[in-house]
Amino acid sequence: MAKAGKNYRSVATGDIQKLGRVTFHDELDLTGSEISFNELPAGVSVPFVHAHQQNEEVYLILKGKGQFFLDGDEVPVAEGDVIRVDPAGARCLKADAQSPIRFVCIQTRAGSLVQFTQNDGVPAEGKPSWL
Repeated sequence: MAKAGKNYRSVATGDIQKLGRVTFHDELDLTGSEISFNELPAGVSVPFVHAHQQNEEVYLILKGKGQFFLDGDEVPVAEGDVIRVDPAGARCLKADAQSPIRFVCIQTRAGSLVQFTQNDGVPAEGKPSWL
């Protein structure tokens, strides 16, 4: 179920174990990033090596294990790993032969983050029922 307000938009994805690949740029009206849920079946690879012109990518491995091709290196990855790749970095991901790999990929323009966490947060009006 999708919901939207003045300053937010949300979308319910359902069971992420059955999604395959879902991108959220349009559904969430994203303006500074792209986020996708992804799953590669056991033994399957992204079918190409790619880089980006402007966007860095962060991969959060949620389940499974596999191999990540990064600038010619083949790096093992597994549940709980987080990998950041510069725009120019050549990359390709493959699921382990025995199990699928599920991951979130977040793309943002490299060098665009001005503030984060404590430096960017400010108090806001309102109070949820649990505070």
